[in-house]
Amino acid sequence: MELRNLRYFVAVAETRHFGRAAENLHMAQPPLSQSIRRLETELGVELFTRTTRQVVLTGAGEVFRTDVERILKAVDEAVARVARFASGVEGVLRIGLTGAASYRQLPALARLLKREMPHVMLEVHTEMLTPAQEAGLLERRLDIGLLRPPVRQEGISHAAVAAERLVVAVPEQHRLAEAHVVRVEQLRHEDFIMYGATLGSVVDDAVVRSCLASGFYPQRAYEVTETSAALALVAAGLGIAVLPDSIRAAPREGVVCKDIEDALTVRLDLAWREDDESPLLCTLLKVLEQNDMFIDVPEGVA
Repeated sequence: MELRNLRYFVAVAETRHFGRAAENLHMAQPPLSQSIRRLETELGVELFTRTTRQVVLTGAGEVFRTDVERILKAVDEAVARVARFASGVEGVLRIGLTGAASYRQLPALARLLKREMPHVMLEVHTEMLTPAQEAGLLERRLDIGLLRPPVRQEGISHAAVAAERLVVAVPEQHRLAEAHVVRVEQLRHEDFIMYGATLGSVVDDAVVRSCLASGFYPQRAYEVTETSAALALVAAGLGIAVLPDSIRAAPREGVVCKDIEDALTVRLDLAWREDDESPLLCTLLKVLEQNDMFIDVPEGVA
């Protein structure tokens, strides 16, 4: 059964007239009539009752029209969808990101994609530190990542999208909760809540370097694998956590965030595979560039 014959049938069903249907289809009437006859022969039913004055759908024709219109709509949608996919405006974008990036940068990216690439679905994998994202990209489990450099694996391109000051999260009853600003030195005797020592956290590395610059090594009291868990332990009064400023985008009850005057600044980069030539990625990078999502990294940013 030819798809064009189904379209011919719908055209006649809509106009109830072979001549007008032929005009709408930009074809002569005899070939149209012959196509409908062949379709009826193939189906073994009459689809139209024909008189000298009018063409009327039979009961079988009415039933057939409902199904054919649904089929043609699905075909047209499939054609449009594959065209969008080929042009890089439809598909599934698998993104990995750090825990802190899920508070501020993920909502911003999601809003931008909804506006500029509405047919793209996001598959989000959060609480992934840089080494895990690098592995996900190279193993083709991720399409892009929001990670903190340095990127140590070859084959990954990246560009900065944010530069964030480190802030300290303290319990609301903490002695520093009312301070206007904090210096690293004031954290010397605190219990630090940090990411696992073996996870390769860039933030932890920046925290350690900030503390060493002030003459002490941070006392690692608790280790977590998720930013949300670190904030939960702070709220419980078990210690402090030094984290990127983006955690302020999702306030947590019982936690107060304070600026650290002399702490390092950490950058956040969008990363992707160098050999990824997919239309979806190409379109995404173009959209991000057009919307000024990439930034020049200030001097001295870790």
